Amino acid sequence: MILLLSGSLRAGSANEALLRTARAVAAQAGVRTLMYDGLGGLPHFNPDDDREPLPAAVAGMRAAIGAADAVLICAPEYAGTLPGAFKNLLDWTVGGTEICDKPVAWVNVAAPGRGQGAEATLRTVLGYTGAAVVEAACVRVPVGHGDVGEDGVVAGPEIRRRVGDVVRLLAAAGAGEA
Repeated sequence: MILLLSGSLRAGSANEALLRTARAVAAQAGVRTLMYDGLGGLPHFNPDDDREPLPAAVAGMRAAIGAADAVLICAPEYAGTLPGAFKNLLDWTVGGTEICDKPVAWVNVAAPGRGQGAEATLRTVLGYTGAAVVEAACVRVPVGHGDVGEDGVVAGPEIRRRVGDVVRLLAAAGAGEA
């Protein structure tokens, strides 16, 4: 199972659309996914609280990561880095072991020339957590609002093909085939 993590809290974001598309493409390929939807409910990271018993939202997030075979992230760039809410989620993973050695990749949906700061931050933080970054599955797939249908999914065949490649690479890595 691939856990889908959106770094955006905005309703109708291109990041969410990309992950909904990944879910649809994965289902067609027989790959199970789970969309994590608890980003907005995580408490602000405080190292004093990173101990048992964990806040319920943090325990749930860590359990979702722990149960996944792989993780796919799609996060926007804000002010040259990751949005604070998503960085907060990642901060909560540092003290746990759930993401350590877990195959992880990201898709950057930003327009050309944008999003490098978010990618750099992801690479840095995931390095601290010990995640197994699947380089071949870390791609740029620009998604404009015009690419997203009323159902919130991207219909364009080229975007869907590229997302399918990412899903297959992550599924293989999660199954120990990569």
